[in-house]
Amino acid sequence: MFIGVKEIKITETISVLLLPLIYALVLGLALYLAKPIKFVGPKQSKVAEGAMVLFIGVLITKLAISSGQAISSIFQVGPALILQQIGNLGTLLALPIALFFGFRREVIGMTSSICREPNLGVIIDKYGFKSPETRGVLAVFVIGSILGTPFISFLSSISASLIPMHPYAYAMASGVGSASMNAAALAPLMHMFPSMATQLEAFAGCSNLLSFCFGIYMCIFVSLPLAERMYDWLAPHILGHDEIISIDDDYAIEEVKHDKYATTDDLTLGKLERWATFLVIFSFIVAVGNYIGFNTSIIDAFIGMLLISLITIIGMSLERIIPWNIQAIIYISLIGIFVAIPGVPTADFLVHYVSQIDLTTICTAFLAYVGIAIGNDWEEFKKIGWKGIIIALIVISGTYLCSAAIAHITLVATGMV
Repeated sequence: MFIGVKEIKITETISVLLLPLIYALVLGLALYLAKPIKFVGPKQSKVAEGAMVLFIGVLITKLAISSGQAISSIFQVGPALILQQIGNLGTLLALPIALFFGFRREVIGMTSSICREPNLGVIIDKYGFKSPETRGVLAVFVIGSILGTPFISFLSSISASLIPMHPYAYAMASGVGSASMNAAALAPLMHMFPSMATQLEAFAGCSNLLSFCFGIYMCIFVSLPLAERMYDWLAPHILGHDEIISIDDDYAIEEVKHDKYATTDDLTLGKLERWATFLVIFSFIVAVGNYIGFNTSIIDAFIGMLLISLITIIGMSLERIIPWNIQAIIYISLIGIFVAIPGVPTADFLVHYVSQIDLTTICTAFLAYVGIAIGNDWEEFKKIGWKGIIIALIVISGTYLCSAAIAHITLVATGMV
């Protein structure tokens, strides 16, 4: 937060924003990779990886509270939020390019979705862990974990200054990726359009929830069958009918723990104590960063973060208590939205304190942990090669821009903007 926001002008109308969250991610990764620094290593990276699950909950809670606060606006633009989910098909734009690069059946896994955790599970379940389709989805998954967050932040700032679509459309498109990508894409928009900050947070948070709930069904019933059909149709024309030899050895990813996001363990008193300790420390860091960056009250910001942390712990606990296969992100989102709806007894008190916290501050602290955590995946990342990286970035770009375009067209057609 000390460095602040830096704007790099490409032309008079096009610029790229360098935000504190990018510095935090790079510095966190640098601390892990810098050999002379001994106090950040594999052990600390594992701790950071575990803490990330909690801190993602904090990000989701903040966005959910903004969604509840602006629930009337969300109902007004409802069709745009729903229809922009079709933008998930934008990942398929990368399929013919991947074939030109020499990938074969890997392209089905690489381009049928943005390769979030649920999509990873779908591909593994359908094709098997050792299949080329799974190697493809794992390649994009690893790239997205490392490059997705900073890339979508740059993409958001460039797109908003270059392509004349409404900020609401870009905010809705921010929800296509993971929670960290959602926040990273949203941060430049909030800096560029500060008067719309609450609405932008609300639309991004609601979009991310919808993407998480329905994105997997879009993958299963629409984009994955389309990817298979496109492969069957395009592969003979682009690759020819020669022997099917995969180039996956160039980016083989070993020891990927594909169950680490899907598995949950029992709720214990010790686990609750660890969660509370992590979140109190994280809340203090965010409160201090908020004061440095935005000169707000440390006490008010700390209280706001404790309220957010409480909702996060409740959501994480419900995932383990209720015997249904519902992830914590759903519980956290629904609770956060409900308690912030105008007229609900908790709304005024909660919104007063949570509104003191800038989302960028939470993202900055969170991405410092992300940078340390992805250090463990650095060797796997290097194996993927430049071709896989290009495909992953096209997948992210296609999804984001198609979603924004559909949202903008719907907003204009319904007279919302």
